[in-house]
Formats: sequence, C-alpha cells, structure tokens
Amino acid sequence: MIVLSALDDIPDRVAGLDAGAEDYLIKPFAFEELVARLRVMLRRSGSADAVPCICVGRLEYDLASREAKVCGKPLPLPRRELAIMDALARRAGRVVMREHLQDHVYGFDDVNSNALEAHISRLRKRLADAGAGVVLHGVRGVGYMLRVT
Repeated sequence: MIVLSALDDIPDRVAGLDAGAEDYLIKPFAFEELVARLRVMLRRSGSADAVPCICVGRLEYDLASREAKVCGKPLPLPRRELAIMDALARRAGRVVMREHLQDHVYGFDDVNSNALEAHISRLRKRLADAGAGVVLHGVRGVGYMLRVT
C-alpha cells in the first residue's frame, strides 16, 4: 500500500508507515514518481520476503493461488465466497468494512440488500464444517472480521 497524502509532517509520515503502508508519497507529486514507486513495489512483491500464505487458526489461505485449505485439505469455495475469504484473510484480525467487501465481491454489479449476508452465512457454515478454527465475526453496522475462535 502506498499512502498519498498532503500531510507532510514527520509524525504523519511515521504514523502512515506504522499503520502498514509500504511507502508514503506527499502531494503534490509527479505522476512519474508514483509510477516508479509502484514498479518498485511490484518488484518487491515477487521477492522471497513476500508472504505466500496467511494462516489463521487451522485455515491456510494462499495469496498467489487464491486457494483455501484446512489442515492441509483443500476447502473448495464458490467464486463469491472465495472473494470474501480473500478480503477477510488479507486483513485477518481487523474489521473489513461492509462497503469494501461489496466492492471486492460484486464490483459494479447491482447487489441485493442481503446478498452479502447470505454469502457470509454460507462461508461461516463451510468453515465450521471443515473445522477451520476461525469465526467470521460481524461488527454491527460496520463490517466483518476473520479471527481465531
């Protein structure tokens, strides 16, 4: 993640980097500089330091192949449940806003009011049935979080 901000004080930059940003670019900036920083991040993402798998409880989620496993056994997921898993696994232990999940799962498609909840419910059941040792915790009015039970 690159933070683009008009806040240029050192404490602001440090706070952005400590919050998880890999780079901090102060506005106004040259578009060429942003593109160059993106190229650096892309090179870095292919390095040996990149985390190929996220483990939460007994659930393993491979970022590269987008495959979920529980105790080494594949956990087949339909496309939209897999998209939910992807968004939640990447932010395990942190709340993912409902709007972000809808954008991640449905893109520009028109969404029924309870479609996301239906997919979350089915994913919860699959994870429980597989003994993943995780829970999809709903934060009322905000979003969802993947955490260890």
